[in-house]
Amino acid sequence: MNNSQLFCFTHAGGTSTFFDEIEMDLSGIEVVKLEYSGHGDRHKEPFYASFTELADDMFEKIKKQYNGGNYGLFGYSMGSITLVEVLKRIVKSEMKLPSNIFLAAHEPNVKNELLTYSENEVDEWVKNRTIWFGAVPEKLINNKVFWRTYLPIYRADYKLIGNYDFQNLNITSDVPATVFYSQTDTLFESMKKWERFFPCDFHQFSGNHFFIYQHHEEMAGIIKAKLENYYDL
Repeated sequence: MNNSQLFCFTHAGGTSTFFDEIEMDLSGIEVVKLEYSGHGDRHKEPFYASFTELADDMFEKIKKQYNGGNYGLFGYSMGSITLVEVLKRIVKSEMKLPSNIFLAAHEPNVKNELLTYSENEVDEWVKNRTIWFGAVPEKLINNKVFWRTYLPIYRADYKLIGNYDFQNLNITSDVPATVFYSQTDTLFESMKKWERFFPCDFHQFSGNHFFIYQHHEEMAGIIKAKLENYYDL
């Protein structure tokens, strides 16, 4: 019996429901969609001050929900940073290592540009960047209620990403990484830098930053094959 689990970390401004669609494609795998503090059904909780706080929180959540079997970690965009920080904690603990990790839509590069905008322009800058990435449905672009709710979330998450220093990321692991990317979103040359940390298998898709919306079935097929093949080793 396959008792595999997949722990999922969402993108900046995202909620755990981001993985609802791909969850339906992953029959036979328990998809654990983790929620960041200040997001989704945890919206009344404070935002994290750093990725240290975020990863500590996610690691504790995983330990409580881990069933002791085979599992993978899946990070999308900002979730890829969350993933590597959580993996650092797993490596130092007595918890079994994941058989696979899945990194999507984020290269291991420092994003200092997320901290360089003027304080006077912060809201407009964050709005424009979020829209450009395709994170906002067209019908909500001019919706004041939407922005009143989500702008603080995007602002907090962008600050976390902008302060994250990949140059000092001190992890190397034999855990195999599957890297999902779109060439129109992030060039392969940048995504290939994940090989500094993990043995990587790359899969290119068409589309913008949120190519998962068009390719969730294909991505799910790859994830299932990786997790299920673990039992053949």
